[in-house]
Amino acid sequence: MSTLIKNLNNPQKEAVQKTDGPLLVIAGAGSGKTRVLTHKIAYLIEKGVKPYNILAVTFTNKAANEMKSRVEKLTNKLNINAKGLNIGTFHSICLIMLRENTELINREKNFVIFDSADQKSLIKNILKELDIDPKKFNPKIFQSKISNLKSNLKSEKNFENEATDFLPKITSQVYNKYQQYLKEHNAVDFDDIIMFCVNLFLKNQNILQKYQDKFKYILIDEYQDTNSAQYNLVKLLAKKHKNICVVGDNDQAIYGFRAADYKNMLNFGKDYPNTKEIILEENYRSTKNILNAANGVIKKNRSRKDKNLFTDNEKGSKINLILASSEKKEAEYITKKIKELLKKEKRPLSDFVLLYRANSQSRAIEEELMRANLPYKIIGGFKFYQRKEVKDIIAYLRYLHNESDKTSFKRIVNTPTRGIGKKAIQNYFEKNEISKNLEVFFKMINSLKEDAKTMRLSRLIKEIAKKSKMEEVFNDKTAENQSKWENILELLSVASIYDKKEDAIPQFLENVALASDQDEVDQQKPVVNLMTIHAAKGLEFNVVFILGMEDGLFPHSRSKESPEELEEERRLCYVALTRAKKHLYLLHTEQRKIFGKTETNPPSRFLYDIPQDLIEFEQYPTCDFKFKDEMDDGIVDFEY
Repeated sequence: MSTLIKNLNNPQKEAVQKTDGPLLVIAGAGSGKTRVLTHKIAYLIEKGVKPYNILAVTFTNKAANEMKSRVEKLTNKLNINAKGLNIGTFHSICLIMLRENTELINREKNFVIFDSADQKSLIKNILKELDIDPKKFNPKIFQSKISNLKSNLKSEKNFENEATDFLPKITSQVYNKYQQYLKEHNAVDFDDIIMFCVNLFLKNQNILQKYQDKFKYILIDEYQDTNSAQYNLVKLLAKKHKNICVVGDNDQAIYGFRAADYKNMLNFGKDYPNTKEIILEENYRSTKNILNAANGVIKKNRSRKDKNLFTDNEKGSKINLILASSEKKEAEYITKKIKELLKKEKRPLSDFVLLYRANSQSRAIEEELMRANLPYKIIGGFKFYQRKEVKDIIAYLRYLHNESDKTSFKRIVNTPTRGIGKKAIQNYFEKNEISKNLEVFFKMINSLKEDAKTMRLSRLIKEIAKKSKMEEVFNDKTAENQSKWENILELLSVASIYDKKEDAIPQFLENVALASDQDEVDQQKPVVNLMTIHAAKGLEFNVVFILGMEDGLFPHSRSKESPEELEEERRLCYVALTRAKKHLYLLHTEQRKIFGKTETNPPSRFLYDIPQDLIEFEQYPTCDFKFKDEMDDGIVDFEY
């Protein structure tokens, strides 16, 4: 028996040892799915499969790096070579294939990736060109719609034929211009990366066959989160050999708003008739009480593959259900409880997470944490690579790398301010007229181009900051600018990783563009973590507080109109509950001030799905609230 499967439970062993043909692994929360994936990859290599022929795909850079690290440790122990293994995100894997076939996607080899801010800026310019009022039609509407269309593999030409009503017609116009300008900028956006790859395969069978023969064994993580484009990509790659293993949990499908389709997982057996299905139900994360509470909530959903998580962990403390009089008291209770547990159980601050359905809920708790002198961090807040000064440096690098990138040009041409106005920029584009200040700018750019030929990337960034005068501007000793300068210095640290690499600039730019929201979690400094429930997926904490468990807030008021949306909200609740390892606190308020209005909503319907014997009820402050009797009764009749 292989030492790789020695410490796995029976379903995990079965999943690892099933190497050929289609395999569906339904992995409940905390059941060791990453363990199964990494052991399976190592097992394939041990059995003689070439690493080059294995493709493992996940959704975030963090998950991909974790997978690589674990596989490396396993193969090193076995003294086998894993060099050439293909592990990455959908975007990073597809990007490699697109770079190898740029002539077939109407792009030059040095094409750049437009991030969300770039897209928004481009759409704003298009709306102006089409004389569409951005106050009436928010650019984000078109950005979201275009993304959704691409996720469903609808090109601008496809959509143009379907658009008959007023808003779709406008969207079609914007979409057409948007794709046209992306091509002119020698750029793609994130959704293009997948869509272009699918289209490349559909139009070029020889290229598809090349990658089918390369990726003979395919493993997909979080399969319930795939959208139509990703689903079709995987189906095309797996069509020849059908050695495909998908791992996921339809009970944790919470990204419908991003065009993810959990039915891809439910229908896997129809796509691959000889599918072997294995269910991982043993949870290694949570206490028995927490698991039973989560099971009680999720079993009410109808569109799911049935499973019931269990654990050999301790029974644990009861689920704490707290009714607070207001959001201020809700926050006050949380800070007091954190301090109590810090003292009683000697826990680090990083053990605590505060989860909420809507970002707007963080205000009250932030204020209270500051008052209580408890340091905190908002995960999924303002990201490092989204800070203006960092984006400015990156835009300089992008323009040095690709002069067709007009968006980056417009960002840097007057950053810092150097007296180049809109008129001068317009005259340059329309008449090729170069003002004196523009001439100075281009002289600086040419100098930086020469630097880029010989300098290491970190030194080049420092030179950009110096020659552009950003260093001079930020070194004025004010606290705000000092902080901005420290961010640029931190960028130097990131860039230094690429100093000895060939093609350092494009590699650095690609990795910056591919950086995901979830990669921002940092447990190095002990702080209380605040985040939306969506941002918490894939994470775990010893102590979890879930705020705002009220109907209309969680589940969201919009979900009451649709059984499908209500089921997604229930899955979101299940995800929130299963983040907890030791202690779980569920909070709701008698009244809450939200969006400037005071609202009084009943407790969340999800609370009534938790078996009453698992709950310990508490009021804060102690008094006789009107919902107490309902909570003690345990059941309120809500329509499905």
